[in-house]
Amino acid sequence: MARLNLFLLAVVLLSALADVSINHHARKLVTAYEREQERMRALEVEWGQLQLEQSTWATHARIEQIAREKLGMHAPRPGQIVTAAP
Repeated sequence: MARLNLFLLAVVLLSALADVSINHHARKLVTAYEREQERMRALEVEWGQLQLEQSTWATHARIEQIAREKLGMHAPRPGQIVTAAP
């Protein structure tokens, strides 16, 4: 009878240790998940900022300004425009 009680005590202790270990592992996974969720939100904010910046850099007025200032381009005069018939 004492052997059975000792065996059952050992099983209970092992079960308790396994439960503690599993709970600890689960908490670590939840913490890692929350950290990645925060990282995802930060990346989404950065993505939105980059899209806004891209739309600012690609405005027609800015492209025309660069074409005039840096490339020396200008709009053609009316006599320089040729229309091709299909």
